[in-house]
Amino acid sequence: MTYFDVASTAPLHPVARQALTAALDEGWADPARLYRSGRQARMLLDAARETVAEVLGARADEISFTGSGTQAVQLGILGALAGNRRTGRHLVHSAVEHSSVLHTAEQHAAAGGEVTEVGVDRQGLVSARDFAAAIRPDTALAVLQSANHEVGTVQPVTETAAAISGVPLLVDAAQSAGRLPVPPGWSLLAASAHKWGGPAGVGVLAVRKGVRYASPLPADERERGRVPGYVNVPAIVAAAASLRAVRAEAERENARLHALVERIRAQVPRLVPEVEVVGDPVNRLPHLVTFSCLYVDGEVLLTELDRAGFAVSSGSSCTSSTLTPSHVLAAMGVLTEGNVRVSLPYGVAEADVDRFLAVLPDIVAGVRAPLGLDLAVPAASGRQTLVIDALGKRCPLPVIELAKRIGEVPPGGTVAVLSDDEAARLDIPAWCEMREQEYLGEAPAADYGRDRGSAYLVRRTT
Repeated sequence: MTYFDVASTAPLHPVARQALTAALDEGWADPARLYRSGRQARMLLDAARETVAEVLGARADEISFTGSGTQAVQLGILGALAGNRRTGRHLVHSAVEHSSVLHTAEQHAAAGGEVTEVGVDRQGLVSARDFAAAIRPDTALAVLQSANHEVGTVQPVTETAAAISGVPLLVDAAQSAGRLPVPPGWSLLAASAHKWGGPAGVGVLAVRKGVRYASPLPADERERGRVPGYVNVPAIVAAAASLRAVRAEAERENARLHALVERIRAQVPRLVPEVEVVGDPVNRLPHLVTFSCLYVDGEVLLTELDRAGFAVSSGSSCTSSTLTPSHVLAAMGVLTEGNVRVSLPYGVAEADVDRFLAVLPDIVAGVRAPLGLDLAVPAASGRQTLVIDALGKRCPLPVIELAKRIGEVPPGGTVAVLSDDEAARLDIPAWCEMREQEYLGEAPAADYGRDRGSAYLVRRTT
């Protein structure tokens, strides 16, 4: 199996494995105790904290270890909101943040707080100006990821921090820590060890000196009162060792991975019809590329790639446990179906990337084959109006029906696609953007004699 999903979790780095094995023997005791084995564990913990602080550009006493990156984000947001409650209860975050941010924001709103979501452009990029415009006198915290976990777009953290001067900024650096330098300007920072090749179960929460922070949890004497519970010293030692190792390798390896990703970005649209590569082509992570294939069920595509020996991920609705469209892709206004995310591990061979590019066209063609879809636009039949009843069909089927039948109307003619799948509201406009057709908007399906759903109106332009 060729593993192309390090954005989800990276294989354990060899340095992490060595450090973990050694620390299991030397750092097993309680670091809060004063006897010899406890002092030895404390020395290892302190050294790990110094290492992480150095790589992240922080002070050792600003670093706390959590049980995961998600926990670091949640504690960071809730703690900063509690610490700044005299300022107000307004929270600002981008529309493409990790679900840990969105869920915490939902909880904050349910408890009476206010939340403003800042949109992104079609490449997933936040505007520092838009972020600043969302700030109010009662804004207690702003949250912005360093780089997006689904499409790889690197966000303007430093520019945003300058634009919102005076408002604490929490940066979720889970996808970039170890790979890229940490951008200056953050007030709080969260990271996750298993993203850079450390063991799972270790997160990092950094809180700058002078930033108001009040733990949202009951008091505990460990980790400066921010994270209750016993610390896993061996795992933390392994996380710190691997972070230092990958950061030392980053400059050389990033250049190599960037070239391989650039090859995928360039070749996939040439090899596979009707594909859009999404995410910023310039301001992006070096190891991650995402593309969307029209008329393809993402789950089926990932399953076929798995059979061919490739482990990749997706933001498509059909591959998530909630069966809802990816909020990242939806916010960008790009296709939410048939989405493939490739994230390359350190040390990946060029031959593996070449093999992926070799098998992908036939796999996509095989998935599309049963649909009877001719990608060439059929000749117009002279009809001016066409109603496609796709009620009861899940995306991408309404989009596929639209693609198959739009040729039945002449240029200037209108197609009404009737659908009760929420994903159609996102995917039909995205299809129009990709195929250079005109999306006219939405109307009640009742206008077409149906008792449920919506009508999505498309004008054929080509």
